[in-house]
Amino acid sequence: MNRRQVLTGLAAIPLLQSQTGASFAQATDKPQPFDPSVVRQLARELAGKPYQAPDSKLPGSLTNISYDAYRAIRFNPERALWRSDRLPFQVQFFHRGFLYANRVNIFEVTGGQAKPVPYRAEDFSFGDTQPPSPDSDLGFGGFRVHAPINRPDYYDELCVFLGASYFRAVAKGEQYGLSARGLTVDTGQSGGEEFPLFKAFWLERPSPDASSMVVHALLDSKSVAGAYRFTIRPGDTTVFDVEAAIYPRVDLHHAGLAPMTSMFFFGPNDAADTADFRPAVHDSEGLGIFNGRGEQLWRPLCNPRDLQISSFADQNPRGFGLMQRERKFEAYQDLESRFELRPSLWAEPIGDWGEGVVKLVEIPTREEVHDNIAAFWEPKGPLRAKGEHTYTYRLHWGPDTPKPSSLARFTRTGVSARGDNDRLFVLDITGDKLKGLDPGSVRAEVTSNKGEIRNVVSVPNPLIDGWRLSFNLTTDQPPIELRAILMAGDTALTEVWVYRWVP
Repeated sequence: MNRRQVLTGLAAIPLLQSQTGASFAQATDKPQPFDPSVVRQLARELAGKPYQAPDSKLPGSLTNISYDAYRAIRFNPERALWRSDRLPFQVQFFHRGFLYANRVNIFEVTGGQAKPVPYRAEDFSFGDTQPPSPDSDLGFGGFRVHAPINRPDYYDELCVFLGASYFRAVAKGEQYGLSARGLTVDTGQSGGEEFPLFKAFWLERPSPDASSMVVHALLDSKSVAGAYRFTIRPGDTTVFDVEAAIYPRVDLHHAGLAPMTSMFFFGPNDAADTADFRPAVHDSEGLGIFNGRGEQLWRPLCNPRDLQISSFADQNPRGFGLMQRERKFEAYQDLESRFELRPSLWAEPIGDWGEGVVKLVEIPTREEVHDNIAAFWEPKGPLRAKGEHTYTYRLHWGPDTPKPSSLARFTRTGVSARGDNDRLFVLDITGDKLKGLDPGSVRAEVTSNKGEIRNVVSVPNPLIDGWRLSFNLTTDQPPIELRAILMAGDTALTEVWVYRWVP
């Protein structure tokens, strides 16, 4: 998946009429009554009608423009929504063009009334691209929210909604990295993936002392419509409270909830084929899972030679996320990308989600510009057509999980070749639970579904104030599923390390 190619599929919103009589046509400036039930009703009505493909018509000067030409089209920050009102949030808008050609309608909600945010060509600078006529009504490609998260006198970019149902955010001191999505459909399936899109947004005007901002979104695609409500709270960790109502047109057998997508190019576990001055290149290094059985799993990511799909069966998961644990510049040595500043993203289900799997999709890539990692929750049974399926969850964008565990963590996975069918695994582990232990009291448990595990050694590693676990794997029957943990008697000292080894 290319970052630029997959963020496509925004739609022009047709005249939609709810049963309450509130219409949201692109041509009217008249305020309409609004509450969250309006978006749900619009989604229900969309799901009951045949899907209409996006309308991507643009003036000639904006048709088929290049990536560089699109980047040169800039919104004037002085025209940001709510800037002159000195509110705690401001909103800037993206023009349509390049991969974001389809219209997105955006409304401002004030006092229970929704009014379209007007498109004005004079709000943008166009570089070398000829501007559209002043009377054009083109709508927008997306938007971004600014707030003073690093210092009180400057509005930093906090989050952005742009492309299909993609959005991403940062916390204090961070830079953009991985993305979230509203919903995935058939990700990793042989028949190809469907990309639902957000086709309209409603932005609630915040109060002067607000610590959060509310965004409503209408989702649509060939197979499903949906209504979303995001409550966005910036800080040391930026939190999105998400309320989703999903209305399938057909049975969804492979719907992904709380989906996230990231990039893993290489790291200490699979850098053998990469000639690069940097020791690691990734937006996320591993998948963390707190499952409903009380286990805490850590699955280091890889850049496989072939598509790899891993499923972690669970019931009522406590949380999962794509994490960037390594926070030292020396681990990446990249002055431009600053991978150590990329956020982790943790999804915390609210309520019981029943049976299903946390699914991890790893796609081979030869360039770091591709988002090749996806993770999401897939319910055990299909989301049935003509029904309403509601989910509430919390997304934490920040340096760590919202509730760090007392268990020690695997901080580095290194893999070395010892012949065609032999690999040496070296795992570093840190955490207070390992400090001051008698080495004789610590037992390493390493298992695999195939092959032979040899030379299991666990010793203190004073250079990281932690421990090191190493072992050899010998096999000629990959792929191999591996599992490791440090124990003291019957007590777990560490989370569970799980890994799929493929040569």
